[in-house]
Amino acid sequence: MVSAKMYELGTKKSTIRTIFEFGRKRAAEVGEENIFDFSLGNPNVPTPDFVRDAAIEILQTYEPAAVHGYTVAPGNPQVRETLAKSINERFGTNFAGKNLFVTSGAAAAITICFKALAESGDEFITFAPYFPEYKVFVESVGAELKIVKVRPEDWQIDFDDFQKLLSPKTKAVIINSPNNPSGAVYSQETIKKLTDILKQSGQEIFLICDEPYRELAYGVEVPWVTDFYKNTLVCYSYSKSFSLPGERIGYIVVPSEVADFGKIFGAIAGAARVLTHVNAPSLWQLVAAKCAGKKIDISPYERNGKLLYDGLIAAGFECVKPQGAFYLFPKALEADDYAFCERAKKYDLLLVPGADFGAPGYFRAAYCIKTETIERSLPLFKKLAAEYRS
Repeated sequence: MVSAKMYELGTKKSTIRTIFEFGRKRAAEVGEENIFDFSLGNPNVPTPDFVRDAAIEILQTYEPAAVHGYTVAPGNPQVRETLAKSINERFGTNFAGKNLFVTSGAAAAITICFKALAESGDEFITFAPYFPEYKVFVESVGAELKIVKVRPEDWQIDFDDFQKLLSPKTKAVIINSPNNPSGAVYSQETIKKLTDILKQSGQEIFLICDEPYRELAYGVEVPWVTDFYKNTLVCYSYSKSFSLPGERIGYIVVPSEVADFGKIFGAIAGAARVLTHVNAPSLWQLVAAKCAGKKIDISPYERNGKLLYDGLIAAGFECVKPQGAFYLFPKALEADDYAFCERAKKYDLLLVPGADFGAPGYFRAAYCIKTETIERSLPLFKKLAAEYRS
């Protein structure tokens, strides 16, 4: 009657969403102020005023058809030129509008890339800990996702394990830096070593960079990967940088240097077509162009991250200090991270098990919440840790 696979995906929610929904029900019972929900990466920093002002100006002064009508599938040509110019100014690149395909956020961007590249029997590789939806997205296009094991001392890449997974079936490698869930930023040394291995493989392997957290980096540089490897596709979203997760706007950068640019860009357009991606929202394309390159204030996230990190370390947790994004990924206080997260619910601490990210024995805490909530949660983390010590 229906696709069993699609039914399973539609009725079995992700662990993150399940915990979030539990939190909503629990808040109705005990009060919102008594729930310490670290489950969802939903930005708490308000959308910048310049985004609101741009949207208002566009709505009030542009022709309605330009704001609400169709654009060509890859995106409004003027928007693409503006975004390419902004990228060039920031990273010293030489892109043009023809190198961008505007998408409905990063999820659409990476899924379109997977669909564009995948052929029967292909394998994609990513690095634990990783965003769980990669597996869903890769399998949805008929390919298989291979996971490189964790390197918990710094969350960089375990290159020995990576090279073991490389095979003639490898079509693409997926990296996410700054990383969800660890907050790690892949160093220039890591990126260079990764791309050197790909160059030496003798295969046409693509590198897909999932970069919704690029602007959320704290005192470290996030390497621009097309500088190191020509077959790179960059997937970007304004969801985190501009606090616009519900508006779904982003893009794919397809450098002219990629192997057979015309075919790759055409396949991306074809993948978008079959995934019913008629065009990204016209209004938000225009807003993105007006706001391209504007600075954002990431200090609230940096402050929250330091507060939570210092508090958990003081309570006896082990954790690598995050360099970006807005997540901590500490070691759970028992081997079974699911059991640990269930036990944390006793204190209304809502945490996500690390096994969902390919890293059993850890947990994710999203600190993109109110600072006051983090402050009031720290005594509860201490009580939870004391339970284990006793």
